[in-house]
Amino acid sequence: MHVGMTLPVMEPDLWEQGARTLEEWARAIDEGPFASLCFGERMAFDNPETLTLLGAVAAWTSRVRVVTTVIVPQLHDPVWLAKALATGDRLCEGRLTVGLGVGGREEDYRAAGADPATQTMRGMAERVAVMRRVWSGEDVTGATRPVGPPPAQPGGPELLVGTMGPRTIRHSAAWADGLAGVTLDLDTAAVAGLFDRARAAWSEAGRPAPRLTTSFWFALDDDDGSARAQVHRHLRHYMNWLPVSLVDAMAPTTGFAGTLEELRETLRRFEDTGADEVHLIPTGSDVTQVERVAELLR
Repeated sequence: MHVGMTLPVMEPDLWEQGARTLEEWARAIDEGPFASLCFGERMAFDNPETLTLLGAVAAWTSRVRVVTTVIVPQLHDPVWLAKALATGDRLCEGRLTVGLGVGGREEDYRAAGADPATQTMRGMAERVAVMRRVWSGEDVTGATRPVGPPPAQPGGPELLVGTMGPRTIRHSAAWADGLAGVTLDLDTAAVAGLFDRARAAWSEAGRPAPRLTTSFWFALDDDDGSARAQVHRHLRHYMNWLPVSLVDAMAPTTGFAGTLEELRETLRRFEDTGADEVHLIPTGSDVTQVERVAELLR
């Protein structure tokens, strides 16, 4: 099983420390034993814009796979999004994997001027179909030339669907290449069950076996309890659209908080689920987290 690391794009102190923080993280991930570097999208938030960041990450790295977990296609014009992602795939020389999801926040749709009625699996699949046509070289606009550039990967980058449940799996087996999952409570039995459903759905759709990834928040300490407090602070900031009382109730059991050795055992349990890859989501912006996990993986 491979392990990827997510950039701290959702951290409240990111811009106070400066944009160099993102570059330091990207280079540390690229130089480490990680399989992928990940980052996701929000609109009504203070994170960096995802497609702009994609260009920077392509320049900062040369080895690691670049994964968007996840982009919401309904927030973008599909032809424009296809062009942007093909450009990103070219800049990182075919290292791009695109995670896509419908998004869980209607406020992001309003902020982008998108129609909340399209916040459906069908709405996402329709936009993916347009993007695939653009990447194949089809002239979808009736212009003198088709929209380019062509992606570095023939047919376009690998597409993973963001999911936490079986409904998304049923609706995406026809077009997605795999799962970009997330687990809140580290329930490996539930993750294994979701993977089994995905394998069955892809088989029924006549598709190759899906790529199976999941992710979870993490914080490290030396058994002093500070990691759980760090996760709690992060959740309060990130889950700002939810009532604080609900976030506080979730915090004690959401994500991983503990020592490096405990993280090692947690990753072993996820390997037993059949996961191809696990993406770790940081809850702080200190790059030493990357270095500590890198030592664990070597």
